[in-house]
Amino acid sequence: MFVEAIESVDQFTRPIHFILRYYTGSDIVPGTATLFFVNQNGFAVTCRHVARQILYANSVYENYVKFSSELRRFERDPGLNTQRQLLESKYKINAETPVRILFNFINCVSAYKSLTVHLHPTQDLAIIQFRDFDSIQYQGHARFLKDTRMVKQGRYLCRLGYPFPEFTNYGYNKDINDIEWLKTGRVNTPSFPIDGIITRHIGENNEITGIEMSTPGLRGQSGGPLFDRNGVIYGMQSSTRHLHLGFDQINREVVTDGQRKRVSNYPFLNVGQCVHADVIKNFLREKRVTFYEED
Repeated sequence: MFVEAIESVDQFTRPIHFILRYYTGSDIVPGTATLFFVNQNGFAVTCRHVARQILYANSVYENYVKFSSELRRFERDPGLNTQRQLLESKYKINAETPVRILFNFINCVSAYKSLTVHLHPTQDLAIIQFRDFDSIQYQGHARFLKDTRMVKQGRYLCRLGYPFPEFTNYGYNKDINDIEWLKTGRVNTPSFPIDGIITRHIGENNEITGIEMSTPGLRGQSGGPLFDRNGVIYGMQSSTRHLHLGFDQINREVVTDGQRKRVSNYPFLNVGQCVHADVIKNFLREKRVTFYEED
């Protein structure tokens, strides 16, 4: 059904690789996200929550460097732990805080000098513009659905993204006490499609802004295109909602492997949420970015 469409869409859909280091952890945590290009001039769209990580990566590290520098003044102080807690509060650092974020755009453009990022004010949408690059490393571009009255319940669509971070070209540099990208290791992460039907429209202020899908979007597929069997773009994967089904089983006795056990289960239906094509097109028009449509 989607074989040719995936081959077409894959030409202009690309992964973003992230590596993170958390305040209290020593492990390097890899992650992925997705973007897709809308023209041949280096303009792509992704989710706002993805773009925010890119925008604030430097400030996150600068905040941690200031915290560490100030904490070092109390290394021999008997009240080190108290000072640490005060500084953690001052710099808003805790166990769940990333203190270092590095990102890498894979096979997008070569040797770009800067980025311009536009965040949508209300929707989970952003435009990324690669500036002053040597050449593009993608082929083709998105073709958005022109008549969005075709976005109806039951329509069978597909999403493409990069949910599984299988790249290994990163490491920890003891000399500088920092994480870094390496020239060795696996660089690529395979794309992964997931299909489903449109279940509902998502609206705000009497305006349709999103598309709900019967299957979840996977972590890392955020920013990936939603498309039909012809490769025409209907929207962009944004997030996953967890709908409580109400079929709860509490302390129920079951027999498994010949043994009686008491189990509880609270089932949820995981559905995907996608930014509607009209929202994407309107934002591209607002920022005067060239894009293409197809019936």
